[in-house]
Amino acid sequence: MSVQGCLQGRTAVVTGAGRGLGRAEALELARLGARVVVNDVAVSGTEVPPGRPGPGGGGGEASATPAEQVAAEIRAARGEAVAHHGDVADFERARELIRLALDTFGSLEVLVNNAGILRDRMVFSMTEEEWDTVVRVHLKGHFNTTHFAAAHWREASKAAGGPVYGRIVNTSSEAFLAGSPGQPNYAAAKGGIVGLTTSTAGALAKYGVTVNAICPRARTRMTEDVFKDFEVPADGPDPLAPAHVSPLVGYLASPAAARVNGQLLVVHGGMVALLERPRVAAKFDTAKDVFTVEELDEQLTPFFAERSAQESFAAVEVLGLKKG
Repeated sequence: MSVQGCLQGRTAVVTGAGRGLGRAEALELARLGARVVVNDVAVSGTEVPPGRPGPGGGGGEASATPAEQVAAEIRAARGEAVAHHGDVADFERARELIRLALDTFGSLEVLVNNAGILRDRMVFSMTEEEWDTVVRVHLKGHFNTTHFAAAHWREASKAAGGPVYGRIVNTSSEAFLAGSPGQPNYAAAKGGIVGLTTSTAGALAKYGVTVNAICPRARTRMTEDVFKDFEVPADGPDPLAPAHVSPLVGYLASPAAARVNGQLLVVHGGMVALLERPRVAAKFDTAKDVFTVEELDEQLTPFFAERSAQESFAAVEVLGLKKG
């Protein structure tokens, strides 16, 4: 089926869309025909009323914000877009964001949860504030918007007497898969997002809503320190460009992806990898009614003695994935 204009007449919300990945995703959804609500926090020292200016134009302080710049870029390309300025980790701001989409465009079909921050440090050096801030923005931010979007689709499905059109694309990370040592807060939050994704996918499937998560690798302002040793190629496309990620988001938001639900995909550099769910590596049974420490020692210790010390639940091999 053709995907050209496949989101025509549909509304998408993209969080953290003022720059980097979110910006690329918002532009791609607009290219596919979606009306886009571009969310990001206001620039420091500038408090902008949420949802201003409207889809018809800009002006004032809001025109200086990253969210409004992206919305203006979409409108300049003859699309429809409105900016929302607010922290999605704030429950009421998230409610406001979803309401803005419904009040402005009359519908909501796509939610892309992208907003996030980094506060990298080893676990023994990390402060409580560094932990709380990252988990709040990533994990709670994903929950907040998902909560209000899910409630809307559930009610819409009840009113329609059947499934409706809904797509959620969440943003996890390879840091969760590989167990990044210097990112315990980030890895934990991103792992939580996968749990939220699979739980929500099961809960919303009967309403016609799909929920998937991506693990993108991209060079953005947030990851400039992470990828500082990876030079931009002199010739050819940058394998870490956000443009490698946004088409997958567009696909997952499209009608073509109706059967893709509860999945986790790694994407970067012209490559998409579908990850398999965890498998049982070994099973141990007690010879009695209840295990004792002694019996566990008899069964587990020889098993792990033969198993490589580097083999754990962390899937470090995903870091080696590349096109070709």
